[in-house]
Order: sequence, then structure tokens, then C-alpha cells
Amino acid sequence: MATAKKAATAKKAPAATTAAPAVKRTPNAAFMKAVTPSAQLAAVIGDKPMPRTEVTKKIWEYIKKNKLQDEAKKTMINADAKLKEIFKADQVTMFEMTKLISAHLK
Repeated sequence: MATAKKAATAKKAPAATTAAPAVKRTPNAAFMKAVTPSAQLAAVIGDKPMPRTEVTKKIWEYIKKNKLQDEAKKTMINADAKLKEIFKADQVTMFEMTKLISAHLK
């Protein structure tokens, strides 16, 4: 009797799921506003004004290209000579990095 109950509960019909139509999100205007990098940051990403999202992408491109992400702990960024001017430290976390970079944007 107990096995018949288990078998009956195991064969429940799957719940009907209705997928919501994909709605394209509009980017926040604050993120898309062009900002100008400082001279130290411009040495890494270039001196043209760009949105904050692009600044972050360019910084990560630089970090990956120069292999500056710590091998043992991937959340740590090792600073080279150019990044030391921005970070003011030999190593920072990726979470501190965005705060330190925002100080170099106008």
C-alpha cells in the first residue's frame, strides 16, 4: 500500500510553465553617460570619453592581456607600474578596483 502511494506521487504531471516574452532592457542613463579618464587612467584605457561600462571592459582587457589576475586567488588583481598609479597598492580585490577607478573619472 505504501509503495502504491509513492508511485502515484512520483508520477505527477509536470506543472505548466508559461515563459514570459523576452523584454529588452534599456540601459540606465547614468551608466551610458560618457566620462573622461584622468591622465593615469588614460595611460591604460585611452583618453577618449566613454561610458563607465566601457571603462570597466577596457580595464579587464588590460588585466587579462598582461596576466595581472592572481593565479591563486582570482579575485585579486596584481598591479603593474601603470595600475599602481591608479590603485596606490601592489594588489587589490576586483571589488575595490571599481571604487578606485571611479575616483579617476570625471
